[in-house]
Amino acid sequence: MVPLLMTRPLAAAKRFAASLPAEALAGLQVIYAPLMEIQPVQAPVRTQGVKGVIFTSANGVEAASRETTVRLPAYCVGKRTAQAAAEHGWQAEALGQCADELTVTLLRQRPDAPLLHLRGAHARGSIARRLTEAGLPCDEQIVYDQALLPLTEEAQTVLAAQNGVIVPLFSPRTARHFANLCGDASHLHLIALSEAVAEPLKGLNYKAFSVSKAPDAPAMAAAVVDAAAQLSRLEGQRRAE
Repeated sequence: MVPLLMTRPLAAAKRFAASLPAEALAGLQVIYAPLMEIQPVQAPVRTQGVKGVIFTSANGVEAASRETTVRLPAYCVGKRTAQAAAEHGWQAEALGQCADELTVTLLRQRPDAPLLHLRGAHARGSIARRLTEAGLPCDEQIVYDQALLPLTEEAQTVLAAQNGVIVPLFSPRTARHFANLCGDASHLHLIALSEAVAEPLKGLNYKAFSVSKAPDAPAMAAAVVDAAAQLSRLEGQRRAE
């Protein structure tokens, strides 16, 4: 079986693994080794006077929804985030696959403001600043933190075995952390969600490297399936020799 090392927070990692085709999953040894833990910030959400909120992750949705009963229009990055917001009662709309797309769309649509970006302690894109500077007032509030975790013993063992391992990485911060921890990467098949996620990995001496065709879970799943098929073929060739 081909090892698949999942470094996302556990709930997201399990959701991703469950989305893989059954045939592909049957040939994978899924190893859960979260390198990040979501820690909600327990503080009231400052919604007074706010006309709409921005969510850039499902983690933000879940953390904010616990801290306020107010439900406003929610402008979201990605369908998964919008779905989570809708499930928690927000008037949710997906406005792009990344912070840049969301910002451009909001500036074009000009919804009622001020807006409030409910985000993690570590975020990219400077959404609130860019919107405000462009004339659409937006504040921001941190509703969760992303604490970095060490590699588990199981992950260290799998990485040290020097066999082919598929490692999908979903955030620049996790990618940077993994690059610092993984050691010899010459047997790793790395898959990055986007060019921003790819950047911290480029200095590694990896076996194979690819960037997802789109910054979403279905495209990442397709890339994992492709990598698994490639590794299975190589393993079959070695056995035949």
